[in-house]
Amino acid sequence: MTQIHLVRHGKAAAGFGSHKDPGLDELGRRQAQAVAAMLHERHADDRPILYSSPLARAMETSQPLAAEWNCQVGIEPRVAEIPSPTEDLLERAQWLQNAMQGDWSALNKDAQAWRQALVEHLLDQTENCIIFSHFVAINAAVGAATNDDRMRIFAPDNCSVTTLENTGGRLAVIALGVTAETHIN
Repeated sequence: MTQIHLVRHGKAAAGFGSHKDPGLDELGRRQAQAVAAMLHERHADDRPILYSSPLARAMETSQPLAAEWNCQVGIEPRVAEIPSPTEDLLERAQWLQNAMQGDWSALNKDAQAWRQALVEHLLDQTENCIIFSHFVAINAAVGAATNDDRMRIFAPDNCSVTTLENTGGRLAVIALGVTAETHIN
C-alpha cells in the first residue's frame, strides 16, 4: 500500500486566464511555508518522495519542504495543468470554466489522454510520495479513485492535502483536502 499526498499549489500571483505560468503571490508563499511545516511534522520519520508539476506555482510550493528535508523534487509533467485547446489566455479560461461544469467523457481525446497519463503516474507509485499539483489534476485523481466522471468533484483549497492510497494498482481516497470556493479564472 502506497500513500500519495496531493498538495494543491499555494495562491498564484495570477489566474489561468491572465498568465501562462504565474508563480506564487505573498499569501501563496506563506501557505507553502505552512503546508511544509505541517508535512514535515507529519512525515519527519518517513520522508516521502517529492514530485512537482513543472509549473512555477507548484514548484514554488514544493520548495520549503524540499529545503527542510534537503532533498530534490522530481519534476513530473503528468501532474501539471490540463492541456488547453488554445494558447489564448482568455479563451482558455472560458474553455476551462465550461469544461469544469461537465464530465471527462465529454472532453476531447487530448484531455482524456492527459487524465489517463496522470492516473497511470499515480498507479506507478510504489513508495509514499507528496505531489505538488493543481485543482483539476487533484479532481481527476479523486474521480479516478471513486469512478466519478465529473471534472469537479470538490474544490481543494490552496495548499490543501488530499490523500490517496494505491493498493495493488487500485486508487482509493483516504482523505479529501480542505475545501474552499475557488473561482477558476
